Amino acid sequence: MASLRDLKARIDSTKKTKKITGAMQMVSASKMSKAEQNAKGFVPYADKLQEVVASIANSNTDVSHPMLIKREVKKTAYLVITSDRGLVGAYNSNILRNLVQTIEKRHESKDEYTVIAVGRKGYDFCKKRDLPMSNSILGMADHPTFADIKELASETVQMYSDGEIDELNIIYNHYVSAISQKVTAKKLLPIENLDAHSAINNDYEYDPDQEQILEVLLPQYAESLIFGALLDGKASEHAASMTAMRSATDNAGDLIDDLSLTYNRARQAAITQEITEISGGVAALE
Repeated sequence: MASLRDLKARIDSTKKTKKITGAMQMVSASKMSKAEQNAKGFVPYADKLQEVVASIANSNTDVSHPMLIKREVKKTAYLVITSDRGLVGAYNSNILRNLVQTIEKRHESKDEYTVIAVGRKGYDFCKKRDLPMSNSILGMADHPTFADIKELASETVQMYSDGEIDELNIIYNHYVSAISQKVTAKKLLPIENLDAHSAINNDYEYDPDQEQILEVLLPQYAESLIFGALLDGKASEHAASMTAMRSATDNAGDLIDDLSLTYNRARQAAITQEITEISGGVAALE
């Protein structure tokens, strides 16, 4: 059994840990609140851009674009959004597990796919397992701006336009609530299902013509989907961190209670032993 000094040291150490995890929980909660606002604030812009793109793509003209045409899939790209740091519970492992399962299910050779990693955890995971990577970005800010992701998003979309990849999928954690995040995998390119988002009773006048506008808007739309997923993933990351730190704080509190109970019992036993020895010594002197 541990000595009273050891138990007291463990209690003090656990109390310090509890203070740290409690502070980290509050920091994550603050970051999550702002990240949630950023993610929700981006939605109206993305929806309007999608509406305009759908209006042109679904018009009765002969306007078309390579990003709207489905072609034979010879190579697939997976854009994976993870965190740069740990202490986020199962946030990263759930995403990376989905990536591995998808690759094992769909591909037989490494030539058939490539990974674009956003976040150090995803990058290190792919590097360690020797998965093919074509691009990556590390050290993403807690509250990223479009400028932070623009170069990678533009290069990724260009890979599709140049025919280097025939399909682009994104895997990230979708923010549902502060206590719930859902791993989401969806196809970004080619752009599909625009019929459901076609503008209704919106008469647009285009200058220059629709084809030139679509040439500019479609890459921007695809890049906006990547940025929107990043904002969504960041909100999920901070929520996962907050939940993990809350759990750690609660566990530390439970451990302190258990150690305190053990300490008090050991201290009581030591006092009882001392009283017994004193009583025995007094009896021996009589």
